[in-house]
Amino acid sequence: MTDITVTLNEDASRYEIRVGDELAGFAAFDRRPGSIRFLHTEIDDAFQGQGLAGRLAFDALTDAAASGNAIVPLCPYIAKYLETHEIAGAEIRWPRPSTGSGPSSSSGTSGS
Repeated sequence: MTDITVTLNEDASRYEIRVGDELAGFAAFDRRPGSIRFLHTEIDDAFQGQGLAGRLAFDALTDAAASGNAIVPLCPYIAKYLETHEIAGAEIRWPRPSTGSGPSSSSGTSGS
């Protein structure tokens, strides 16, 4: 079986998952004082359906929690993962919903 590893690439501001020597995906983040904001998670099409996104999320979030930084899940995949999985010692700072009109506002006509 091929080795699967998750490593922190601080220079690129992302956690990377590799299958053998091949980069299979990453979870991009940025650091703020006291927090790490997860921005985007991506698994290459060639590696879809192998459970790699979940492994990447677990390892990255576990490492982030161990660093003592609060986790801010701006990435939809990371947010969904945190809703359904427990990460020991993690402090989660859920982003506040934006206010005002925008794409999330209802559109169309209303009936009477």
